[in-house]
Amino acid sequence: MSPDFAGLIVLILNILTFLLFGRAVTSWFDPGFRSTPGRLLFDLTEPILAPIRRVMPQTGMLDLSIMVALFMLFIIRQMIQSALGA
Repeated sequence: MSPDFAGLIVLILNILTFLLFGRAVTSWFDPGFRSTPGRLLFDLTEPILAPIRRVMPQTGMLDLSIMVALFMLFIIRQMIQSALGA
């Protein structure tokens, strides 16, 4: 894997991480995602969170899929960086 391509993947993973954090914070103030920024965050992150939510057990009102997704992004980022020797 070339360093430029790996750098692009790491950049995309970082952007996804910020989007997931943004969704988590937005869900506190706009739980229905009715605002334009809330809807945008929902539309960008739901394709990542929906498959995780399907395999996770229900935990009531607490949605742990964001934490699982963040952990997975962290693991992928670490694997790429260790493969590059960074």
